[in-house]
Amino acid sequence: MDTSKEKSNWSDEELEASVDAYLKMLDRELNGQSFKKSVQNQLLRDGPLNKRSPASIEYRMQNISAVLEQMELRRITGYMPAKNIGAGVAQRIRKVLTNKVLPGTAEPAPTADHKTLIRRTTKLQKNGLKIEPLGNPNPQQVSTITTSYVRDPKVRAWVAELAKGVCEGCGQNAPFEVDGLPFLEVHHVKHLAQNGSDSITNAVALCPNCHRRCHLASDREAFTLSLYKKVDRLVVE
Repeated sequence: MDTSKEKSNWSDEELEASVDAYLKMLDRELNGQSFKKSVQNQLLRDGPLNKRSPASIEYRMQNISAVLEQMELRRITGYMPAKNIGAGVAQRIRKVLTNKVLPGTAEPAPTADHKTLIRRTTKLQKNGLKIEPLGNPNPQQVSTITTSYVRDPKVRAWVAELAKGVCEGCGQNAPFEVDGLPFLEVHHVKHLAQNGSDSITNAVALCPNCHRRCHLASDREAFTLSLYKKVDRLVVE
């Protein structure tokens, strides 16, 4: 049994270490690989859970099984779900799990990269979410190094003026005004990152929807090609 010190509330670090160990075992089970629960229990007691007893770690693993079952996700066969798991503990375990890639589901983890976020979101939408996510009240802040291109404002202003407030992609009026001018985004048909030029023969004025379509839509390549037919000044580079 745990000593009085061992009976104290589990720290976030202890819970995360337990979840990590559990998910490693689950991954091995799902891939048909053998493992010994007793060995993993000992490794935890030799490391981050050195203040916990074998029985308390075993019960924590059963707690994790219970939470996974509540979330309708795969669990380790050999760890039967605990019958009486407190709501507070369950919520803390769920919070840890939501930041993990779960074996057997490939459920994506949070990311600071916008394109990766969109790709993972699309996959989740297609697979269907089974439970409301907890979210994160204090998202982690990360610093990134980005590459930007020097762009000529005269090219942007010229293209915007030629459009006369009408999207050159869909033919609809700009959705709103900024500083008294219709808001359209200037898009380089051959991206600057692909060695496209910053010139009026490679730029169009698009509404936000069409601009996103050029970058993200399933038909982005076909839509981009259609711009050459719609806008006479464009030259294929």
